[in-house]
Amino acid sequence: MTTVQTPAAEAPVEQQGRMTHRQVLEALSGMLLAMFVAFLSSTVVSNALPTIITELRGTQNQYTWVITATLLASTASTPIWGKLADLFSKKLLIQLSIVVFIAGSMLAGLAQSVDTLIAWRVLQGLGLGGLQALVQIAMAAMISPRERGRYSGLLGAVMAVATVGGPLLGGLLVDTSWLGWRWCFYVGVPFAAVALVLLQRTLHLPVTRRDVTIDYLGATFLTAGVSALLIWVTLAGGSFGWASVETALFLGGAALAVVAFLVTEVRAAEPIVPLRLFRDRTTALAIIASVAVGMAMFGSTVFLGQYLQISRGYSPTEAGLLTIPMVGGLLISSTVSGLLITRYGRWKAYLTAGSVLVVAGFALLATIDHETGMVPFSAFLFVLGVGIGMSMQNLVLAVQNTVAARDLGAASSAVAFFRSLGGTIGVSVLGAVLSNHVGDLIREGMVRSPGAAEAAAAGGGDVGLADFADAPAPVQELIRLSYGDATGRVFLISAVVALVAVLAVLFIREVALRTETGDERERTERAPAVRIDTDAIEGRDADGERTGEVAHAAAVPTR
Repeated sequence: MTTVQTPAAEAPVEQQGRMTHRQVLEALSGMLLAMFVAFLSSTVVSNALPTIITELRGTQNQYTWVITATLLASTASTPIWGKLADLFSKKLLIQLSIVVFIAGSMLAGLAQSVDTLIAWRVLQGLGLGGLQALVQIAMAAMISPRERGRYSGLLGAVMAVATVGGPLLGGLLVDTSWLGWRWCFYVGVPFAAVALVLLQRTLHLPVTRRDVTIDYLGATFLTAGVSALLIWVTLAGGSFGWASVETALFLGGAALAVVAFLVTEVRAAEPIVPLRLFRDRTTALAIIASVAVGMAMFGSTVFLGQYLQISRGYSPTEAGLLTIPMVGGLLISSTVSGLLITRYGRWKAYLTAGSVLVVAGFALLATIDHETGMVPFSAFLFVLGVGIGMSMQNLVLAVQNTVAARDLGAASSAVAFFRSLGGTIGVSVLGAVLSNHVGDLIREGMVRSPGAAEAAAAGGGDVGLADFADAPAPVQELIRLSYGDATGRVFLISAVVALVAVLAVLFIREVALRTETGDERERTERAPAVRIDTDAIEGRDADGERTGEVAHAAAVPTR
């Protein structure tokens, strides 16, 4: 008598060491709230910034640096947080980054000058760098790439709500006399306290314990190089000439710092940005695309509030309402594309379409001036929002699906790092372009309008953003027209930069999404027999680097 042996039923997800859908949602609740705090605290300032700079008598360059300071700090700290996530408790690091971010926010609210505000915005950026890297890393540890699409849609939805609510809330706070702009920095504290409690109760991830070596020297050289470049971009053409001794010193110092950084990364035991990641085609192209998307997105959208308030005369609250189309497009596209990616397992088509729409959105916005109607302006913003929603999260997903599990933290933070780096460069470069172009238009306007020139002379002779509140009516009108006509150039440059992202995305090779979580992949890679099998199949050597060779049968364990 023959016994037929039926295959054993698959064990429940709890017995497989995986998290159920409910457990994932519970764990995500604290992280999503933390991201909400970060994005809310960032966007709530953007709409209030024209008022802040005017009240504190700041300049256009200082306006730019209030944004750049946060981006620079987050850029420099992101790879450090990512490396720490490969060594320590991800949960503890997320909580620490929240505390740092809120401390910076509270202190920024007490600032009495623009310089002090910029200093505390640096502290904010350190916390922001941790949040934007660690949440993605924790999601990669819990959820497989195939399933991560629908949860990334939730992250996109939270970003959209914060992006909508931030400017609106900031406008209301600024327009409320008994609160004022300082409450823009305080408003995130209650949300952060709740996020800390939720994280403590719901997020449970295994902790990796091994010898720790942090590449502080590499981080220092990287920060020095980027800072020198950005300071040069901000000051050149104003404080000193583009072709001058100061320019040579800044550029020479930046180049030396970058070279020192590369040498340090080659020799470091635990490099802050592992250069081996760039040997992988998907990672290298995704990083190039992230730089371009970050430069275009951050470098232009930060000036939307300035355009709507300074040029078009809208209140902070109204300016927030007018950005809803962009955020609506982001919310719809990030959610829908995430669900479709999870269902069909394909991601490149959405990434390609998103990058093309980003270019289209910026190209349309490049046509605006001080008379553009709000209906076409809203349509342009919607197109841009759809493109951003389909691009940002999927670039991270493509990289996380490709790299070895042990490099998930470093690779995820590398994408976030270079996106922030692009944003930092974009804000500085485009801010300088806007400042110079506005100056040219004001000078041309003074020639065409003798009345404005006489009013400026009677008011002290200074014409600029710092003098806007106290300037005579003809001078205020000239400043409004100049900012309205100059902003289109910022979007035109952003469209050209975003073309680089389209080209990079087109050359990314689509790889089927994995069905294992980051923790499962790490356990598999650590098991010697299985690791040999995985390395052989993927064509990697013992260090996780691609060999370019086809696996041979001897590498696969046999019964």
